[in-house]
Amino acid sequence: MTQDITQFVFILAIMTGLVVVLGKWMTHLFSSPSHNFLERGTYRVLGVDPEEKMSWKRYGMVLVLSNAAMMLLGYVILRVQDFLPGDLLARAAQTPDLAFNTAASFTTNTNWQAYSGESSLSNFSQMAVITFLMSISAATGVAAAGGFIRGLSRKKSADIGNYWVDFTRVLYRLLLPLCFSMAIVYVWQGMPQTLSADAIVMTLEGAKQQLILGPVASLEAIKHIGTNGGGFFGMNAAHPFENPTPLTNTLHILSMLLIPSAFTYTFGAMILRRRQGWAFFAAFLIMFVGFLTLVYGSEHGGNPLLASIGVDQTQSALQGGGNMEGKELRFGIAQTSLFVTTTTAATTGSVDSMHSSLTPLGGFVPIAQMMLNNVFGGDGVGLINLITYVILTVFLVGMMIGRTPEFLGRKIEAREMKYVMIAVLAHPFSILGFTALACLVPSTLNSLANMGPHGFSEVLYAYTSGTANNGSAFAGLNANTPFFNTTIGLAMLIGRFFTLLPMLAVAGSLAAKKMVPEGPGTLSTATPLFTGLLVFVVLVVGGLTFLPALALGPVVEHLMMLTGTTF
Repeated sequence: MTQDITQFVFILAIMTGLVVVLGKWMTHLFSSPSHNFLERGTYRVLGVDPEEKMSWKRYGMVLVLSNAAMMLLGYVILRVQDFLPGDLLARAAQTPDLAFNTAASFTTNTNWQAYSGESSLSNFSQMAVITFLMSISAATGVAAAGGFIRGLSRKKSADIGNYWVDFTRVLYRLLLPLCFSMAIVYVWQGMPQTLSADAIVMTLEGAKQQLILGPVASLEAIKHIGTNGGGFFGMNAAHPFENPTPLTNTLHILSMLLIPSAFTYTFGAMILRRRQGWAFFAAFLIMFVGFLTLVYGSEHGGNPLLASIGVDQTQSALQGGGNMEGKELRFGIAQTSLFVTTTTAATTGSVDSMHSSLTPLGGFVPIAQMMLNNVFGGDGVGLINLITYVILTVFLVGMMIGRTPEFLGRKIEAREMKYVMIAVLAHPFSILGFTALACLVPSTLNSLANMGPHGFSEVLYAYTSGTANNGSAFAGLNANTPFFNTTIGLAMLIGRFFTLLPMLAVAGSLAAKKMVPEGPGTLSTATPLFTGLLVFVVLVVGGLTFLPALALGPVVEHLMMLTGTTF
């Protein structure tokens, strides 16, 4: 256990160091007044004016329409895949409901897969749809966060920047360099990167075996750096071609946390309040470590029912003890627990183990993190989600002491709180509404691999993952049906745009307001006290909203396991 804790501390220390390095670069990216030749050429091709100052409405409209156009392009390619040349394996096109689900998934940075990548998509579709939309969705989230922070840093200005400039810079100056460098490292570690569809190899037994190949390393790079998720193969990051070594597993973890954590530094630097950025980073880290402790403790302890029948889970040196069902031996309990916590904290959705095989409390962690949607979060949108709760915390404290709440020198009034509450309520409305609907549809029973509370957790996890734009699955649920493809696709769109656009409106509203001087009663949001209050509000609001649903799933499953009840 000491080695495991040392490993956790080491990886989180590296992440903290990268916060400063990448945070400074992103600050320069969003603040630089100059454009390089590649960016200027792109503006000319797109026919846009990089000097245009956009209000939040204009910024949001461009964001939504450009994403809609790219989603439509992805849908069309998936529907006509079997007519496109170059696929020697002649894989069929996706059905209308599956193509809608896939296009919505990768446009919204969710990357939920109701299909198996290697058997469903050609190499062209993997690149032209999946990898392309991974890059676009990640750039969209980061650009939106840049515009959001810029709006909060403005002094009585009506604009929050230019979406096309932010988007283009993020793509050229951030994502492409990072992903190219990481892909080279991945190839060095043994990941395939080829346009060949397959290879026929001779096994040790003398039989021939077909291995599916493709541009795996490039997809894996943007998959994790872009907090996308999904996988080239159905086994996702548990597949040796996607995750060949413990080093690549560690790089996956650091990649997922890289941009979301660095945004806290960028935020502090752009508003000229460095302490504020570190206070938000501390809030993220406190919640992350708490959830990591819970999942690691649960998985390390293992299933008590096995101990009751004489199976000692603590003696195996090879497995390291604990619950090893559904896990890779080469990663063990520690790296698997850290991966589980990271992939749902950073809303990536990549998995190196089967979440359905976690202990009930271990499975509680990924569901709860996606429900809160405030533990680092995805690229860009994670910081926006946290500030949603920052404003909510400021408002609640202000009401308790009888003062008009303030944040960054602006008064928080009814208009801003209406936008904030839309963002706060859209998340549970989608998760709980669609879960309730699915539980009422008789055909849902045919999609479940498990009954009882675990079966309910499978459905709850699916809509939580879709709405939180995470994309991981609890496994055991056959979601490739017209009902699930359509409703989960809608949940992804609601989770992406009904939380993002209201907060852009908040930034635009605050940008146009006068700065008010701090007084004796002003609540500082850059102190340990406020960090504690923020974490408390996130957990309490999330607990009050989602605890009844969690009680029907992992909580009751854990209690029944302790009494010896199985399903």
